Amino acid sequence: MKTKLRFIFYPEAFFIGLMVLSFSNASFAKETSYAPVSITKTFAEIMKEDSQNKSALMKKHNKLLNERYNLSGKVDSKITMSGGKPLPIGPTVKLKNKLTWDALSKMSPKEIKQKSIFPYLPLPHVSPDGGGLVVAPAQLKTHPELTRFDMEFDLPDTYLPQFPPPLYLISRPDLGDVSGGDEITLNNYYAMLNGILTPFQLDGMRLLVTPVAQQQFNVTTDRKTKIAQDAVSCFTCHVNGHTSGVFHLNPDNRPQNTRFRIDTPSLRGVNIQHFFGSKRALRSLEDFSEVEAKTAYFDGDPVIALKKGARRFTREEIAAMAAMQNMIAFPPAPKLGIDGKLNPAKATESELRGQKIFADSCASCHTPPYYTDNSAHDLQVERFYNGRAEGLIKTFALRGIKDSPPYLHDGRLLTLEDTVEFFNLILETHLNQEQKTDLVAFLQAL
Repeated sequence: MKTKLRFIFYPEAFFIGLMVLSFSNASFAKETSYAPVSITKTFAEIMKEDSQNKSALMKKHNKLLNERYNLSGKVDSKITMSGGKPLPIGPTVKLKNKLTWDALSKMSPKEIKQKSIFPYLPLPHVSPDGGGLVVAPAQLKTHPELTRFDMEFDLPDTYLPQFPPPLYLISRPDLGDVSGGDEITLNNYYAMLNGILTPFQLDGMRLLVTPVAQQQFNVTTDRKTKIAQDAVSCFTCHVNGHTSGVFHLNPDNRPQNTRFRIDTPSLRGVNIQHFFGSKRALRSLEDFSEVEAKTAYFDGDPVIALKKGARRFTREEIAAMAAMQNMIAFPPAPKLGIDGKLNPAKATESELRGQKIFADSCASCHTPPYYTDNSAHDLQVERFYNGRAEGLIKTFALRGIKDSPPYLHDGRLLTLEDTVEFFNLILETHLNQEQKTDLVAFLQAL
């Protein structure tokens, strides 16, 4: 005797099931921490679509920049970065409603927020939805393999660090800039540094300049460069142990639309830091080096890292990379004494006045001699504008700060003058113009 199976169709149950499934998929797509792993489009289709959208994307973003900033490129040729590049002059931001800085600084955070006149809103990534590493034109001249077909760098060269920047070594201060004005790469590091570094440090340098896979530069179909290749090394972003102004999205929060643009910080003086990462979440330079290669290179997603070919360094290699990074020194500051403070015999009156203002207003976080407390602080910037809380920002070391525009974690402060105006509002210090000028003069001396 055969048993017949019968399937009874209940329209109501089927409809409810579809609703539950749709809701579940929609919720997952909205809230998931992971990027899509399986890409169904071909590389040709992705490149064609991104290339067609590029013009409109850049037009929209450049409009935002020009609405916020005066990007005239004004510089002070008398004050330069340690490598000789003229320093940009600000403030560059445009105030609304014919406001003056003095009038703005007298308003309360609540009033500024209500009137929507806060001038230093977070600087967005060119493509917040797509994100990824974007390299400046000066670097693309020697590294065309880092050119993306979906977007371009956005800030003028005036407001970026010198490329390539000098490299100073803690172990050999007598040599000054050991790079000789060249970018250190896999092709020249050995000839340049053999006899200066130890064998262990030299091997660390080799690893720091060896190109590996990265989220946008790899061999998968969803890469953002025409040629399938491993093209990004640690020193792609931290050129000569400093920074080239490369930006991407911070790796430490989700969902995607809540992530902030992050400007690449300098590795100069990294030996004096106790905690690492944009939120000071990593407890050693070795951990930082390993996590960067395994996850940060891939938007903080280890699943994608596995797919795209993350390099898995051994602990000995990680130690060598850390050992080399710990040799990278701050640039010379001839006006500072051994305590990190100005030598009165060398400093100008303006710089000395600026140092006093700094000690009263800024030194509780930026403590001499390196001008960091090795911590992170919540500036509560959202007091001034309608937007999500920005949270903790690590206290950057200010030694050699003139070499590192743009400033703050997302690069929204294009000059030191913008930085002083920003913190004058944030800290509600109510400095007058002369005091702000003196404070900038002090920062330039660091």
